[in-house]
Amino acid sequence: MAQDQKELFDEIDQFESQVDQVLHAFFPHQHRSRPRVWRPPTDVYENEQAVVIKVEIAGMNPDDIAISFIEGELMIRGNRRDVEDKLSYHCMEIPYGEFQVEVFLPGAYAPEKIEAKYVNGFLYVVMPKLKEQHRVTVRVQKIGER
Repeated sequence: MAQDQKELFDEIDQFESQVDQVLHAFFPHQHRSRPRVWRPPTDVYENEQAVVIKVEIAGMNPDDIAISFIEGELMIRGNRRDVEDKLSYHCMEIPYGEFQVEVFLPGAYAPEKIEAKYVNGFLYVVMPKLKEQHRVTVRVQKIGER
């Protein structure tokens, strides 16, 4: 990650912490810090037959991944757990916890034909394109005609 980008994320984290502290001061019993949700690196590409979404999420159990496709939005959610015991960190760049990927896909797809596979730390979601799209015939109607 570029140094400028890291500094920006550090500033955002500091700002979020300050907001959490202020909210906690006014609402000590109601306010809870919101969970951090991260977004794994994602590629979306297309070939003749399908649109493919490739998500880099190494170290996952496929049972901890949920995929849904509703009204043109593909949603991939999961939780990567850190199972190793550690005394302290010298460097921490691998995100753990809840993650979410949202991909908006124009076009027509058959939800029942969507396939997902997890190979070597990558999740591949293959969304076959519909070959035939429903064509609506426009009928010409004269004024006054029913």
